[in-house]
Order: sequence, then C-alpha cells, then structure tokens
Amino acid sequence: MTTAVKQPPAADRVYTHVKQGVLERRYEGGTLLTEGELAEAVGVSRTPVREALLRLEVEGLIRLYPKKGALVLPVSAQEIADVVETRLLVEEHAARKAVPAPPGLVERLEELLARQQEQAAAGDFAAASVTDRCFHAEIVRSGGNEILSRLYDQLRDRQLRMGVAVMHSHPDRIAHTLAEHEEILDALRAGDAEAAVGVVRRHVGWFSHLARGEVR
Repeated sequence: MTTAVKQPPAADRVYTHVKQGVLERRYEGGTLLTEGELAEAVGVSRTPVREALLRLEVEGLIRLYPKKGALVLPVSAQEIADVVETRLLVEEHAARKAVPAPPGLVERLEELLARQQEQAAAGDFAAASVTDRCFHAEIVRSGGNEILSRLYDQLRDRQLRMGVAVMHSHPDRIAHTLAEHEEILDALRAGDAEAAVGVVRRHVGWFSHLARGEVR
C-alpha cells in the first residue's frame, strides 16, 4: 500500500514559491504581484496567499499595498553596502580562525568548489549562488562560534539574491569567483592566514563593486 505524501500547508507553499521567485530573480525588483495570480500559480485560495505575503513583508522582500498587491522590493545600494560590510567583518575573522584548518574543512570546501564548477558550466546561476554561499558559510562554521554562525546565516537570503543578480549581469564573473575560491583553498592548505584574509577581502570587495547600482 502506497502512503500519500502529505503536502506542506497552503501558506507555506505560497511562501516558498514567492520567496524562491524573488531570490532567483523570476520576480524582479519592482514587480507587482497580485493575490489572484499567486493563488492560481500555486493552486490555493487567496487566504493562504495573504498569510504568506505578510511573512514576506516582515522579511523585507516585499511591500503590501491594500487592494493592489505586493511589490517586490529592489535591493538598495545601502543594503548592498551593509551586507558587504557585515560579510567582511565576519569572513575575515573566520578566515584567520580557520588556520590551521580544522579536520575535514579543506575536503568539504573542495567538494563545494567542484559542485560550483559543475553548476557554473551548466549555466545554473541560482544553484551556483547557493553553493557559493555554502562555501563561505562552511569556513564561518568551522570556527565553532555558534552565535557568529547564526549572525552569518541571517544574511543568507540577501546574499543569494545579490549573488544571482551579479551572475546574471556579469556571467564572466563566475570564473573569477571560482578562481578566488581556489585561492582561498590554497591559502588554507598552506596554513597562510593573511593570504586567506587577503583573498576574502578582494573577493567580497569585487562583489560590492559589481553589485552596486546594478541589482534590480
């Protein structure tokens, strides 16, 4: 006897649908989403759509306009600057703390880099952006500071949205990203903390330069 797979609640399905659409840029900044369109797309009534949109508004991804719909908020230059500044503070510290590399860290980063190379070759920028974020998060987590890891995790959605935007606007940038990830790995293998920090600073700095004013 086959057991039916239980679907998530309707509001959760709408939430996931819209959030993925925003993060992967299927719903661009400035797009107005209506309850009716979303209800039809997900196959639910309007009530769970309203619940999902309220959650997304709290997260800062959309703004609700009564009787009109939900506006997907563009990423502002200030938000980019704030994310980059926070990333540098956390990731430079994490790179120093990752030397000498804890057991298993280098191997895990090698796996993630290989996966990102495959995704980039296939042109799957959304997946490559997720793996990019995982690469950096792995270094942060390796330090064993759970509070710092949770702080970094709070940047996840913003990082993914900006990362996909940059890859779409500058598809040639992915080659530089992969090369810089390899440089970070080389520095960790060599036990050179300052070299690792230098690559992280250049890597995140380039992200800021490319993303500023170009994310929609």
